[in-house]
Amino acid sequence: MSLALEKPALQPIQSPLRRFSNLLYRRPNLYLLMLLIPPLIWFGAIYLGSLLNLLWQGFYTFDDFTMAVTPDLTLANFAALFNPSNFDIILRTLGMAVAVSLGSAALAFPIAYYMARYTSGKTKAFFYIAVMMPMWASYIVKAYAWTLLLAKGGVAQWFVQQLNLEPLLQFILGIPGVGGSTLSTSHLGRFLVFVYIWLPFMILPIQASLERLPPSLLQASADLGAKPRQTFMQVILPLSVPGIAAGSIFTFSLTLGDFIVPQLVGPPGYFIGSMVYAQQGAIGNMPMAAAFTLVPIVLIAIYLSIVKRLGAFDAL
Repeated sequence: MSLALEKPALQPIQSPLRRFSNLLYRRPNLYLLMLLIPPLIWFGAIYLGSLLNLLWQGFYTFDDFTMAVTPDLTLANFAALFNPSNFDIILRTLGMAVAVSLGSAALAFPIAYYMARYTSGKTKAFFYIAVMMPMWASYIVKAYAWTLLLAKGGVAQWFVQQLNLEPLLQFILGIPGVGGSTLSTSHLGRFLVFVYIWLPFMILPIQASLERLPPSLLQASADLGAKPRQTFMQVILPLSVPGIAAGSIFTFSLTLGDFIVPQLVGPPGYFIGSMVYAQQGAIGNMPMAAAFTLVPIVLIAIYLSIVKRLGAFDAL
């Protein structure tokens, strides 16, 4: 009996590209890292690099006499932020950002609730288009349009007169810190413009959070004898807080850095964004502009740490 010796099967020669593909298949973390490297390099070099370069210039010295920036390091620019005039700008901007976030949430919640609970099909599509359509228009066009609407003798004042609410309007305009000579030169007018422009950014996250609300919870609440008001306060509202917090991220941060609306609507006075624009563009004081740039970064970081605990990132 003769034994047949079997030769081992020859392995097919793989190309370098095939071996590299098999390596990525066996190591998905390496594949993910290679996908993330290009955007991370771009983000780190372009965005973070330019931002750090800007903030570093906050330590430079600006000569008021020669209008020149010298690389002499100093903390005077950051200390100047706590001067009464500069600190007032920070408080004014922060107060408006908080007010706009609260006002947007109050207006957005009924719209988002109706979209989530009572619309479907074409009706829901109509509401989506109606909410997003203002976002398709130019920001500058919307801001200038509101200056005409709120001007003395404008459409807003005409409606107030037709409704016989002019005494109430004059009373509101006479409140310190709220009113002014007209709506277009008042803090109230500026607040209305901000709320109108950023309202879609608040409606959509709230609507998304309400969409995820299980109907079984509402049925269980009704079966347990809860009244509609109790169901809203103890079930619907607490579960919609992540959506409200997520929307407030947009309204708060966008208001904090805006510099166009404060120049077009409202009483004289700088906001952080307009102050940065004036220091860098008109005066050429880049170190002071860089110091003011640090303020919204710190405020937004603090705000994000607060809303993160409310589940805002889960609702985005």
